[in-house]
This record gives sequence, C-alpha cells and structure tokens, in this order.
Amino acid sequence: MNRTALAIAPLAALALAACESEAEQQADMAEDQIEMQAEQSAAEAGDEIAALGLTERQLLDADLVAADGTELGDVEQVRRDAAGVVTGLLVEVEDSEPDRYVEIALDGLSVTEGNMLSDANLQTDMTAQDLAGMPDATM
Repeated sequence: MNRTALAIAPLAALALAACESEAEQQADMAEDQIEMQAEQSAAEAGDEIAALGLTERQLLDADLVAADGTELGDVEQVRRDAAGVVTGLLVEVEDSEPDRYVEIALDGLSVTEGNMLSDANLQTDMTAQDLAGMPDATM
C-alpha cells in the first residue's frame, strides 16, 4: 500500500465516525461495553460450567435458534444475580436495526449441535415474532 493510502485511511475512519448520529455512536459504545464486560466475565469464570452444561465462553459463542433451526440471535452476555448464579442471557436480536437486545430466561432452552461455524446452539420454542414482542433488555 502506498503512503497516500495509508495517510487517507485514518481520515476516512474519522469521516465515517462524524457521519454517525449521536444515537449510533452511543449504541456503538454500549455494544463495546457489553462485549468488554462479557469477555472479562468469561475470563474470570474460566472452565467452570455456568449453565445448561456449558461454560460461559461456550454460552457466549452460541446462537439462539428456533425449533426449526432459524437463527434468532446471538448470545452477547451471560446475566448473573448477586450470588453469581446465571439467571439469563442477553441476546442481540437477529437482523435488528438498530441493534436490539432482549434478556432470555434459561427455562425452555436446550443445547443442540451447531453448524461448522459454531460449537453449540441454544434452541428455544420462541419465534422471531416472540422476540420482537419482548421488551428491550436493561443495559
């Protein structure tokens, strides 16, 4: 890559950031915060089983799928109570724009084998419409 291209790349990134609305910038910061907290929590939990026979890292790598295998969302964070017990999962709803998050209870979830790109899926009886009707998760 030539020097001109290297010099222009940071300017292009700044221009893109300037084009984002305040709401988009705040959403990006919130998403970064969620990811950072999830990574830290998973590192602290290590290889300990968190819920559903999976470690926290495995839960974070899982997709939420409907009974027919349709992907409903990605697990972004494991929610725990004050005692450290897993109470639910923060899921980013698939194809939501802007990104939308809901909290899913563990009840009714089962672990199924994922595809080649993921190790496990968490299957639910819920549909995309069910998720759309859920309230936004508290961040």
